[in-house]
Amino acid sequence: MKKSHILILIVLGVLLIDQALKIYIKTHYSIGQGFDILGLSWAKILFIENDGMAFGITFGEKCLGVTQEDGSCTGIMLTKESGKLILSLFRIIMVGFLFYFIRELLKAKESMGLLICLSLILAGAIGNILDSAFYGLMFNEPLHHGGVAELFSDQPRYAPFLFGRVVDMFYFPMINTNFPDWFPFWGGDRFQFFRPVFNVADASISIGVACILIFHRSFLQKKKEDPKAEGSAQTASTEPVETNTSESNDSSPEVSESPAAE
Repeated sequence: MKKSHILILIVLGVLLIDQALKIYIKTHYSIGQGFDILGLSWAKILFIENDGMAFGITFGEKCLGVTQEDGSCTGIMLTKESGKLILSLFRIIMVGFLFYFIRELLKAKESMGLLICLSLILAGAIGNILDSAFYGLMFNEPLHHGGVAELFSDQPRYAPFLFGRVVDMFYFPMINTNFPDWFPFWGGDRFQFFRPVFNVADASISIGVACILIFHRSFLQKKKEDPKAEGSAQTASTEPVETNTSESNDSSPEVSESPAAE
């Protein structure tokens, strides 16, 4: 099987698992509902949605300028909606770049391990783009608190194109406690690890990035060194080649004159 076919299967497999799980969770649970995985209190399925980046990170309003004393913004006010649109467009651009980059690495016959890592990152990025782009057009907003969304129902959809919410469900609060009262700065505050809620697409991106940093650092170092090597090679190729004419003149045979015959 060709490398390209294997990479396509990896991307499609991640997308299938990611989207199937998201659609199942969204159509069977309401926000905040879930269950323990295998009865473990530190491994849960917890349905939440977010408008922002991976692991439930969201955008808020931000003033790109000077914030006055009355709270007004002198400059550009970045709203949650504009931040969401910027993020969605950025994801689409990055997917296009990753697709081109993987294609070039295939031509260069890079290692299969590196290509698989990049394919995992590509699949994760596409998975979250699908949520943002289409979920607002596919699902309705539940009519009452605790309701469950319906897929392609007769009710109005909840968001336009590129403004859908990303579905997250994996939650692993392995440590859930409070800092001691005597602990500096955070005494008595709650401490939880691992707090972020994520999905299959987020996990795929994280695994791909981690494997590149751990197992393929040589590729990153090589990419840093390549421009210098190429520059020196070009300099060497443009230097004129000097020929030593003196040696060629010295090596010419001497003509000896014989005395004239008397």
